[in-house]
Amino acid sequence: MKNYEIGTKCVQAGYRPGNGEPRQIPIVQSTTFKYDTSEAMGKLFDLEAPGYFYTRLQNPTNDYVAAKIAELEGGTAGMLTSSGQAANFFALFNICENGSHIVSSSSIYGGTFNLISVTMAKMGIDVTFVDPNASEDELESAFRENTRAVFGESIANPALTVLDIEKFAKAAHRHGVPLIVDNTFPTPVHCRPIEWGADIVTHSTTKYMDGHGAAVGGAIVDSGKFDWMAHADKFPGLTTPDESYHGIVYAEKFGLEGAFITKCTSQLMRDFGCIQSPQNAFLLNLGLESLHVRMPKHAANGMAVAKYLETREEVSKVSFPDLPTDPYYPLAKKYMPEGGCGVVSFELKGGRSAALEFMKKLRLAAIETHVADARTCCLNPATSTHRQMTDEQLAAAGIPAGLIRMSCGLEDSKDLIADIENALK
Repeated sequence: MKNYEIGTKCVQAGYRPGNGEPRQIPIVQSTTFKYDTSEAMGKLFDLEAPGYFYTRLQNPTNDYVAAKIAELEGGTAGMLTSSGQAANFFALFNICENGSHIVSSSSIYGGTFNLISVTMAKMGIDVTFVDPNASEDELESAFRENTRAVFGESIANPALTVLDIEKFAKAAHRHGVPLIVDNTFPTPVHCRPIEWGADIVTHSTTKYMDGHGAAVGGAIVDSGKFDWMAHADKFPGLTTPDESYHGIVYAEKFGLEGAFITKCTSQLMRDFGCIQSPQNAFLLNLGLESLHVRMPKHAANGMAVAKYLETREEVSKVSFPDLPTDPYYPLAKKYMPEGGCGVVSFELKGGRSAALEFMKKLRLAAIETHVADARTCCLNPATSTHRQMTDEQLAAAGIPAGLIRMSCGLEDSKDLIADIENALK
């Protein structure tokens, strides 16, 4: 469906039923799959034939939905994971190993910051965090001989900084490594990083893609454009024989379009088992079918709330990239001309104590760790999602201790503003 518009892809991409087949994606709720001969199953284990043998690695329901997300992003292959955190870990660990180095934007989700800086550090993988506004020279100085990937978020959670995708992509490619972009907040409806040079795209599908707080999940999409063999010495996992699969060389056998996802499935999903359940994949697809309708409403509600907050003397700062007064407005217009998302971050003059008191007074918006839902929710990151970070790390990530992140849902914007006004009073 390459030539169809994004809305048509949301509804119909990934699964095309044949004559007499189910119109809706079927839920293949089975752990295993039957074969008539050992030889037939053996071909699956040798990666010589397509098919399924155990849902811990792959499942037809998941693959249909992953194919839809890949089409939405303009990629060549995709896979689902059990969470967005698993997606980011797999995307990085698929090309990194003990002794590798990552260059990452410092303005990223706290859980991902902790994953890279603490957990992956225990695996011998180092990281250099750079300001998303770093100059080209500053960005260049972050690279090392052992750098294997560059990572960032298209719209950072919760600081709402906008990644200059082209700048980061060019820097990555100068050093022969891929750019991985987490595109959770704008979704492919409003931003498609591959069109701007990104090589791998990840998602927490738990957020806008699901859209209803029903199912945790993640996704990885490969652009199919990065030439692994051209930088073979940097990526031996893709360019040298894998003895656990009879010496297969992924980049040779599956080419640019399929090597990354095939290795990620065959090795990492096999060994870590972070598979999304078929039931969750089915629910995710229901959300995807209305994604193109919901995202403009989320963005419009976010704009209405952001404009209102700018008028209130109790508010010291409002962050929303679509606001003309926002420092990231030029980048937002470049990469997301039709709008970004419905998340607004703002800081009250009273700091952390004022933020916590404000949230107690809300009646319509709920205090939740969730975001990007049909229902409006909010939280204070410093005391929740980012509480593992020091005040210095919070400041570096653009997340002051008194910051409130409000995810505007699909309610009427007048009611959202009235709720905020009452809480401010």
